[in-house]
Amino acid sequence: MHKLVALYGHPKDPAHFKDYYERVHVPLAQKMPGLQAHRFSYDVAAVGGDSPYFCIFEGEFADADAMNNALSSPEGQAVAGDISNYASGGVTLLHYSV
Repeated sequence: MHKLVALYGHPKDPAHFKDYYERVHVPLAQKMPGLQAHRFSYDVAAVGGDSPYFCIFEGEFADADAMNNALSSPEGQAVAGDISNYASGGVTLLHYSV
């Protein structure tokens, strides 16, 4: 399995982020080919301090090739192009094999 993780910084307008993310962005991500499972949370806590993150997304793929194919697909490009519509606090993307 291969995971893609998006760590979102605190947005200027949290209500807009949540509304847009759930109504538009997550449904776009769900269309990526090869996405086997996904989850997200706004309850992002840090151990021993304040969290620099507002939201976390995890997507699961069969392997790194499947993830790369999904990201380079038209659906994946639509997801990438949509980020600026809600993520005013920035995003950090990570991926790794499990």
